[in-house]
Order: sequence, then C-alpha cells, then structure tokens
Amino acid sequence: MRKVWVYKRNNIKGWWCGWYESGKRKSKALPSKDLAEHYRHIKYTQLNSDVFTGTVSVGWEQMVSEYIEAKKIQGVTEGTLYEHVLSLRNFERLEGKYNSKQITQNLIDDFILKRTPEVKRATLNKDLRNLKTFTRWCRKNRYLNGKLEIKELKIGERPVKSLNDTQVKNLLKAVDHYPSMKIRILLALGTGLRRGDIESLKISDIDFTNNYITTTSRKTRKSMGARPVPAEVMSELSKYIYGLHVEQERLFCTKFNYRQWRKICKKAGLSDLKFHDLRRTFCSLLAQNGVSTAVTQKLLEHSSPNLTNKIYTNVDPVLRQSVEKLPIQKWLKDNIKWVYEKKGKVLPNP
Repeated sequence: MRKVWVYKRNNIKGWWCGWYESGKRKSKALPSKDLAEHYRHIKYTQLNSDVFTGTVSVGWEQMVSEYIEAKKIQGVTEGTLYEHVLSLRNFERLEGKYNSKQITQNLIDDFILKRTPEVKRATLNKDLRNLKTFTRWCRKNRYLNGKLEIKELKIGERPVKSLNDTQVKNLLKAVDHYPSMKIRILLALGTGLRRGDIESLKISDIDFTNNYITTTSRKTRKSMGARPVPAEVMSELSKYIYGLHVEQERLFCTKFNYRQWRKICKKAGLSDLKFHDLRRTFCSLLAQNGVSTAVTQKLLEHSSPNLTNKIYTNVDPVLRQSVEKLPIQKWLKDNIKWVYEKKGKVLPNP
C-alpha cells in the first residue's frame, strides 16, 4: 500500500500533500488543510487502484469462516445458517478446498454433475441457491473476480396437496376426542400458521376482544402484532383455555404427539397427510375464494408471491368452475337445432 501524507512547511503558506511515485518523492501545495486532506484521499485511491479493484487470494477455510460470521451478524436463523454450512461442506467434500482465485465456472459445473446422483433436484437446487449467495458475498468482498453463472435445475411441478370440504370434516370428526390437537388443527386451518409457531403460542398472545393473536415466526423472525383469526376458531380457543390451569402461560403444555397425529389421520382416511398440508389448505381456500396473492402472501409471511402461488396454492376447484362457465351447452343446443332444420324436421320440446 502506497502512503500519502499531509504536512506543513516552515515559513511557507498553505498545506502540502506528499507521496512517493516511481521511486521519486513528489508533493503538491494546497491553500487549506481540508483541501489537502481531500486531495490525499484522491491520490491514495489513485496510487492503490490495483488493490481496490483487484481480487484478493484467500483460502477456503478463511472465506467460509468469514461468510458464516457475516451471516450471523445479519441475524439469520440457526436453521438457515446450518443449511448454508451444509451446502458448503458438500462442495468441499466433492471438490476440495480451493482458494478464492481457483473457484471457476468449471468447478461449479463439476460440483453439479457430482452432486446430481446423490440427491433429488429440489435438494440440489437448495445447495445451488446457498452456493450462489456465497459466491455473491465473495465478489462483494473482492475474493472472486468475474461472474459465476449458477442456475437452478428445472423441476417438474407437483400438484399442491390440500384438503377439500369432506376431508376437513372427516379430520375434525376424528380429532374430536383430542382437545389440544383439535385446537392445533383449527389454528392451522384458520390462520395458516406453521406448526412450530402454533406450538410457541402463549395465552397472553390471544386478544379475544378483537379476535386477534400476536405471532412471531420462528423460521423467518417476522412478527404480526394483530393476526386475524376467524370468530369460530376464537370460540373454540376460549372453551379450550377455560379448561386449562390458571397459572399456565403457554397455550400447549405438551409437545406435539406424532403418534396421536398418525392415529387421527388414519381414522380420517388421510394416512399420508402432513400437518403442513393444513397450511397449504388455508392458502388454497383463500385463492379459491378470490383473495389476492398479496394478501395471502402477507398472511403466510412469504418472501415472494411465486412461493405462495407455486408451492402452496391449489386452484384445481377454481379451474373446474372456470371451465363450467363456458357456453358449451348453448353451442350444442344451437347445433342440434341447426341439424333438425337442415333435415326439415321440427325440434321436439324437451
């Protein structure tokens, strides 16, 4: 790093900037100290332009440790941080420990080829997203030079699983003898909350006057101070809380019972049902009833509308309703009438 300094000469007005360039000492006179300091910054940048614009060679372990620290400072959740670390470990396992200048497009492509037989495409895409975030951070810190093209692989769209009216009724009938599980299911269907967020609810989070609950997502760390809850769900909540111990703070004193959940699902004829499917049902029902994606996205606390539409929304019933609106019956009637007229016959009354 080439240094530039500011100094004052004896018996001479003004201030001076001094520096060494091509082995020679050079200087420039300026009328004030502020201008001299300003010029010093400009000259310092000019002399060290190769340092400011070039890439820095850094070892793999140093890059990873600095990246993890940067993520912690950003305040990402432990689960998200673990996923990033796991993706980087997979890259290290398959490709080895390379310094910043050795990471090239060929290396990324080779990782994709080696990783593809090991996992499904959805998991590989998660690794690629995390790797893309890592390389973007490296470029920002001048560890990588040039753009690396990391694109996710195409995945065939799977139908979104959501429950219909009959299935919801069967589930509620099957859960009738399990009060705490019933409240969990009603909250998932009525608010779209994740199971972890439902488990962490406190009685003090519930506002029975305005039919609101206060929630904080454990996954995204987003808060909603007044999440609306259907009046019927609040009524069931009130009955449930009335039977709890007076000093109980949490809404549920016991952990989620997977064995009980499986038993209830089997009884309802939904043996492959996951609790998260109730969240998808909530989203799909909103879409089927004409609620906008922006509102649904806000309630589900999603980062993008694409996630809401692609992964959580089942619009099959709406598609059926749309098709039924086509005037097919009128077309067929007119066609039959035309056939009878062509043959010189009278169309019989229906």
